[in-house]
Amino acid sequence: MLSPSRAPSYATVLRTRHASRTFGAALLGRLSYGMVSLSLMLTVKGATGSYSVAGAVMALFGATSVFLSPARAALIDRYGPRRALPPMATVYALLLSAVAGATWRPGASGLHLGVLAVAAGACTPPLGPVMRTVWSTLVPDRELLQRAYSLDGVAEELLFVTGPLLVGLLVKFAEPATAVAASAALVLVGAMALVSSPAVRGTGARPPKEVQPGPSGPTGQRLLGVAGLRHAVVVTAGVGLCLGALELLVVAFTELHHQGAAAAWVLASLSAGSAVGGLAYGAVSWRMPSRLRLTALAVALGTTLLVAGVSPNLYVMVAVVAAAGLFVAPALTTAYLIADESVGPGSRTQAGAWVNTAVNAGSSAGTAAVGLLVGRVPLAACFALAAAPVLLCVAFTWGRARR
Repeated sequence: MLSPSRAPSYATVLRTRHASRTFGAALLGRLSYGMVSLSLMLTVKGATGSYSVAGAVMALFGATSVFLSPARAALIDRYGPRRALPPMATVYALLLSAVAGATWRPGASGLHLGVLAVAAGACTPPLGPVMRTVWSTLVPDRELLQRAYSLDGVAEELLFVTGPLLVGLLVKFAEPATAVAASAALVLVGAMALVSSPAVRGTGARPPKEVQPGPSGPTGQRLLGVAGLRHAVVVTAGVGLCLGALELLVVAFTELHHQGAAAAWVLASLSAGSAVGGLAYGAVSWRMPSRLRLTALAVALGTTLLVAGVSPNLYVMVAVVAAAGLFVAPALTTAYLIADESVGPGSRTQAGAWVNTAVNAGSSAGTAAVGLLVGRVPLAACFALAAAPVLLCVAFTWGRARR
């Protein structure tokens, strides 16, 4: 099923011509996404004095950012990143700067901030999908591309750990709106540096009458009609549901054991496990087909979540959650690989955005659903119910594949 890798290492990926420069620019811009949620929450709460207004603004921002992601990615595929990405990044940065300006002093209008949040979310530049499309141009070898995607996923995971820490450091010495302004600056600088890279020249606009060859099917076919991409989207939606539910369940577990402050350490073990799993996964030459790998990883994640529900103490919970993390980055890496190979070159950004949308929407739905269950259902049962979606998604896609 697998063999020790004799293929080039992660260092080879970064030594690929233009790879380090392009990857560094993309990471700089994506650091903004690790900062923006917490910085917006703190800024809106400080300016309005209301947690409910802050929550509503964040929900609007998140919903428009997530659900319009495929549409923005379609613009990238249609016009190319050099034409489509700079306007998106510029408008997004300007809108975040407007939020920072409106919240610099208390008394901001919640309605005004909500409108700005919706507009900013609608313009969020898809730097992650663009970078993964660039990777497929830089490293066409499939094994090396697996390493590139694994490295990309682990780096992104670390950005979402580092981002909140930077926000905490900024708000310690300045107004929370400073962190929002910093997020705006990061995404603008990162996006402009990304499109200036020579590597981006290889990901140009799609001709209007281009016929997609191979697995992407005939022109005009909806992307989600492609079996491989649909499989990746459904399973990653289940993975997202698990992850969103797990975050809230960890908080409930630590509070039940009168160790609420330890929730951060438990969630940190999830990120650490994901980073280790992602790097290990990318270093292996797999013989198992990618769709079967994704199914196996999703089942392993769901099963580990079931075990977490019967953890007797905090130490066991940390170990089990870290074990669950081992399957997260590999599952997402495999899903992006499936998306990349399921469609033609002119639709890869959009295909990757669908996977990204699936995991983010699933995470939001998982948090909301478990929030309704905690306190009404025993915690072990909540963990079991949180594991059910990914197992059901796997069963659904497996049944469809057999038929």
